[in-house]
Amino acid sequence: MGTKKILIIQTAFLGDVILATPLIESLYRTFPSAQIDFLLKKGNEALLDEHPKLRRVLIFDKANKRKSLLDLIQDIRKEKYDLVLNLHRFASSGLITILSGANETRGFSKNPFSFLYTQRYTHSISNGKHEVDRNLSLISDLVEVPQRRPQLYPSKEDQDFVSQWKNEAYFCLAPASVWFTKQAPPAVWQYVMEKFDDEGVQFYLLGGPADHELCEGIKVFSQRNNVHNLAGKLSLMQSAALMKDAKRNFVNDSGPLHIASAGNAPVSAFFCSTTPEFGFGPLSDDSNVIEVKNLDCKPCGLHGHKACPKGHFKCGNGLIEAMNR
Repeated sequence: MGTKKILIIQTAFLGDVILATPLIESLYRTFPSAQIDFLLKKGNEALLDEHPKLRRVLIFDKANKRKSLLDLIQDIRKEKYDLVLNLHRFASSGLITILSGANETRGFSKNPFSFLYTQRYTHSISNGKHEVDRNLSLISDLVEVPQRRPQLYPSKEDQDFVSQWKNEAYFCLAPASVWFTKQAPPAVWQYVMEKFDDEGVQFYLLGGPADHELCEGIKVFSQRNNVHNLAGKLSLMQSAALMKDAKRNFVNDSGPLHIASAGNAPVSAFFCSTTPEFGFGPLSDDSNVIEVKNLDCKPCGLHGHKACPKGHFKCGNGLIEAMNR
């Protein structure tokens, strides 16, 4: 293949960007001399800024959508890409793809502009296939041995910064989610700390600045001196560096789950209203899913809800019992 310049587009959420990184690894392994660029939305660039196998990280500022879109299209057309791979399934990225001027464009048929792509691929969440495999299907004819596990590259500075919390054995807990019904209840996190507490063990609560209050409430209620609220104090890549060496990470079906996978870190993932059958489960060698099974109302949606549609939240409130099965 004569591909020299490749652009990967994934302008969705943090976890979606992480689950796109196997394409970077797989393409780089097959075409080590290729120039690989990545387009993501503003706010996620820290995930890939230090990536050694990328030439450029392009940023789509959705807060200033029209101007950013026009500027990006102009920039991308100048690059004269050989191949554009669009993993995003919505109109803005489709427009960028078809106006890129690339020799070849590939993406999922769910995108409204996909009828103008060179090649279209099916994206289905009903067959149990993992999202990384759906993404890798776009290059299945180009790559003989794909890398399935995501990969992030915390800098040496990030690793050095979090070393201050690595003097003793520790667990990382990431209790927050954008969606209430994807978030294990506070009692679950208290139970995790009770179950795994031991002499010298530390518990680190992780999240963004908006998660600080939730984590502080969990810390205060625990009445434990070995619980530390680091929400809002670490960058994404610093969190990744800390999670990598934890005895275990406990997460929801959200971004920290995929950060754990990218570090091949031990992880237990709570799935409340969603299911790993959607294709977003953990990929670490040492991983497991904790969920309440055989509920008629589960799953109740792909992304979760602000409140339980049934009012009982059995999928979250039954997680402690599920842990003991």
